[in-house]
Parts: sequence; structure tokens; C-alpha cells
Amino acid sequence: MGSATREALAASRAKLSSAGTANLATADELFSAGRIIGGSAQLISMLSDTSTDAADKRSILSAVFGSNFSDATLELLDTVVSNRWSSTDDLLAGIEELGLRAAADSAPATVNIDAELFAFGTAVSSDSELELAVSSKLGSPESKVALVEALLVGKASPQTLSIVRHLMQQPRGRRIGELLRTAAAIVADQSGLAVATITSATAIRAVQLERLQKGLAAKFGQALKFNLVVDPALIGGLRVQVGDRVMDGSVASKLKDLRLQLAR
Repeated sequence: MGSATREALAASRAKLSSAGTANLATADELFSAGRIIGGSAQLISMLSDTSTDAADKRSILSAVFGSNFSDATLELLDTVVSNRWSSTDDLLAGIEELGLRAAADSAPATVNIDAELFAFGTAVSSDSELELAVSSKLGSPESKVALVEALLVGKASPQTLSIVRHLMQQPRGRRIGELLRTAAAIVADQSGLAVATITSATAIRAVQLERLQKGLAAKFGQALKFNLVVDPALIGGLRVQVGDRVMDGSVASKLKDLRLQLAR
């Protein structure tokens, strides 16, 4: 991530935080705006061009979205396009992130969006036909959305459904697993948490899990949400992933390293 994008993201997050009016409708509008802007080469060129005056960009946003979007959403989009981004894809990612954070803010305390995203990702990865259906480039966005709705309506929160609908329509070259992991991490971060995925060969006992949670929270310096995966292929030990950081202490990983050393 370039320095320009880091600064633009910081400004956009600050605007969302100060607005204090974000709801699920705001998230849906931001997701829609990202898809519309990303689907028009002319529009994204004008809005990302640093030589275009901020007032002109504001006029463009008003002309394209003004009759359909709330003032709160337009102000957020104005902040996004008024800043300089390292690439057009970063700009789209920035709009998507604001949508994810708005969705997170709109959820009641009883809703665990990142856990629902993880559960959906697990279901997809465990069914090759389902994974192909939601990730194939040959499938239309409309058919993927219809499939997602058939799977999630009535079983997941409106926030999770909104997020997955958007990700199916604008993957931007990302695989389904990456899409869901990134979304879950941003949602958790909006609550001041990080997501740790713990993979073990067998189920972890409650006492061990509590000890592990305390140790990892101390190591990463923040509270963590845990997703637990059982994978017998690990043979033993644990694999821990927090964001891009992976700590693999599984027996399978150690055996792989040993085979590589013996092959030299």
C-alpha cells in the first residue's frame, strides 16, 4: 500500500467516524457507488485524476448519485475522491472498506458479522461445486447474487448478506477466500479487534483455548476474535493466522521442512 493510499484511507475512516450517521443503507450505497465507479473507465478516470478540481469532482458525484444517495453517503464519497490514491484499484478498495465499516457499525451487538463471513467461507471451501459457482468468471454477477441469497437469506444477518452480495458483484480479481477474509478483518477492526484463525488437527480443549487466546492477545497487543478450524492433515500442532501473519507450528509443516532439507 502506497503512502498516498494510507493517507487517503486515514482521512476516509476519520470522516466515517466523525459522521456518526452510518447505517446499512449507507453501506449499500457505498457498495453500489464502488461498483458503478469501477464499471466506468471514464468516471473512475475523472474521479481519480489529481488534476481535476475538488469542486468538479463534487459536481460529478452529485450528477451521478445525487438523486439516489443520502447526503451522508455523498459526503463520504466526496472525502474519498478529494484525496489522492496510489492507484484506481486502491480508490475502489477504499470505497469498499468504508462500506464494510458502515455495515459493521450498523450491526446490533448480538450480530457477529465476521463469524458469519467465516462460516460462509468454510461452507464454500468445503463444497467444490459451490466454490466453482460463486468464483467462476463464467458465471454472471446476477446468478451469483441469487445463489448467495438462496444460501444466506434467513440464516445470516442483513449486514453479512449485503457484504457478500457486493463481493460477488465486484471481486476485483480476488478469490472467494481472500474476499471473505479481507472483509472479516475489516469488520473486526472496526470493532477494535483482529481475527485469528486457529487451525488444529483435533478440537482444542477449552483450557488450552483460553491459554492460547491470552497468549496471542499479548503477542499482538490487541483483543482477538477466534475462528477455529479442525484439519486432520496437520497431524498435530497449530497453525495461527492473524491478518497476513502466519505462525505454522503444525507437525505437517515441520515434516515438509524436514523433507526439503533432506532433498538438498
